[in-house]
Amino acid sequence: MARERGQSKGKLKAVAVKALAAAGKPGAHADGGNLYLRVAAPGRATWTMRYMIAGRSREMSLGRYDEEGETGLTLAMARDAAAAARQALRDGADPIAKREAAAAAAEAAAIAETAAARTFAEAAEVFLVDNQAGWRNTIHKRQWRSTLAAYVHPHIGARPVVAVSTEDVLACLKPLWTTKPETASRVRGRIEAILDAATSRGWRQGLNPARWRGHLDNLLPARAKVRAVQHHAALPWQDMATFMAQLRQREGMGAMALQMAILTACRSGEVLGARWSEIDLSARLWTIPARRMKAGREHRVPISPAALALLEKLAVLRDATPDALDHVFPGAAPNRPLSVMAMAMVLRRMQRDALTVHGFRSTFRDWCEEATSTPHAVAEACLAHTIPDAVERAYRRGDLLEKRRAVMEQWAEYCDRKPAEVVQLRPAAIA
Repeated sequence: MARERGQSKGKLKAVAVKALAAAGKPGAHADGGNLYLRVAAPGRATWTMRYMIAGRSREMSLGRYDEEGETGLTLAMARDAAAAARQALRDGADPIAKREAAAAAAEAAAIAETAAARTFAEAAEVFLVDNQAGWRNTIHKRQWRSTLAAYVHPHIGARPVVAVSTEDVLACLKPLWTTKPETASRVRGRIEAILDAATSRGWRQGLNPARWRGHLDNLLPARAKVRAVQHHAALPWQDMATFMAQLRQREGMGAMALQMAILTACRSGEVLGARWSEIDLSARLWTIPARRMKAGREHRVPISPAALALLEKLAVLRDATPDALDHVFPGAAPNRPLSVMAMAMVLRRMQRDALTVHGFRSTFRDWCEEATSTPHAVAEACLAHTIPDAVERAYRRGDLLEKRRAVMEQWAEYCDRKPAEVVQLRPAAIA
């Protein structure tokens, strides 16, 4: 139950209010009907209203005093605001709570109006700006923008993000789903991430129309059924010694980078981005920081004697090339690493176009599985693969470094084996 304090109304005059505000003497001046002019300092006066509700005294600020009523309330305007508050009390409502609810509704309406005008392309740009700092490299950033520009924005870029539907998402995906399933899967994930972020910002509501499980998986065939997974072309592990013998005859930074990639079973980007500050030659250890790893976790790479000999050779070149600075595999431009195409070009010049650099990781993995007794966990750790099981991942504290060191040394020895000689048999002379 709410009640007003009993007071006669209209005690103050406009001239008196002006004088009180100008004088600035701190104090409260009652106009009646629970309306007060509270003066804090010269030129600083505020209208308030006091009332009781549910046995509790409350004071509601109506606004600052302004003689002209342009940036605040005149006496007449303050009386109107107080009258509205008293009416709310008679209706059984708390004036402060009612005002806060109105403000929240106005804010929600403004957000809804903004969302209705915001396009998917605009929401995507906000998402990119907010998230690209956490992505591993510039290539990943370019891929996000290029796939959106090529496959998404032509269909739904101009559509209000609040209105993006399942049919809109399918319009983006169906042209790709059977012809470029890998690309289509990435595009779907990127649309889903952008729409999730838009929902979090209050720009749309409801379930995400780009989600796969329980939604699009009912409308599109599974990617594995559309096209068999195309693995990176890999060299059979039995041919590794012959290939390495040929590779070591090649000169140039690209050939040495490819040797390093093979001997360490690391990814191309990890090798090309290697810095001397990451490498401890005395400990025979290369520590790749988390920001350069696919899984976002630091990875320690044991350096085999063969890899150490290669790095020592590179160290001599570094001392003779001051422009290389900290890059283990410097490129042609000052303070830039080797190009991402450098190792692929080595394979092309060796007339091994059918192979890929990444495929040598598969060669190593096949060798582990078929030619050694390397435990599965150790082989996977050599490749810096993430443990899929969350429970096992939580309990796996170490990185099996010493066990991996033994495997990598064995791998380097295998790669360094002398290739088998082919003997040409001649037919026996006929007597």
